[in-house]
Amino acid sequence: MRPDDDERDPKTSGLPPRHRVRAALAALRALYRKADAAYAPFSCPASGECCQLSVTRREPWLYLPEWLALMERTGGTVPPPRADGGCPFLDASGRRCSVYANRPFGCRTFFCARVRGPAREPIEQMAALSRQLRVLAESLAPDDAAPQPLSAWVARILI
Repeated sequence: MRPDDDERDPKTSGLPPRHRVRAALAALRALYRKADAAYAPFSCPASGECCQLSVTRREPWLYLPEWLALMERTGGTVPPPRADGGCPFLDASGRRCSVYANRPFGCRTFFCARVRGPAREPIEQMAALSRQLRVLAESLAPDDAAPQPLSAWVARILI
């Protein structure tokens, strides 16, 4: 199979060719490592509170490469919506992320008030990484590069 043959596969219709997706996922993992390193001095209580999306009324917005990383991790399946309104990628206890290594950029930046660490979060570093993530998304899908809320990505699969 030639690298571009997968453009004709109905299962991947509308997605970039696999070789471009693989390259984008490798670049995404590098961005994630940088984000994790920037937040290494910080800690979170691991309560899962920030993952209770219906309670916090906040949810991560994902770019296409982030969604593809989640789909790679789960084999293309999405758990059904949770009765408690939590992130569908929480485990049965509602406290642990089942896709932790592939969690989106927004989930890596502790958007919760209970984060502990040095006096100041690495805001400038995260803004620069966020810009790089946007550029990566644009390189993968120029016409569909805008981030979408997690719930919108999930709805695409569950419908």
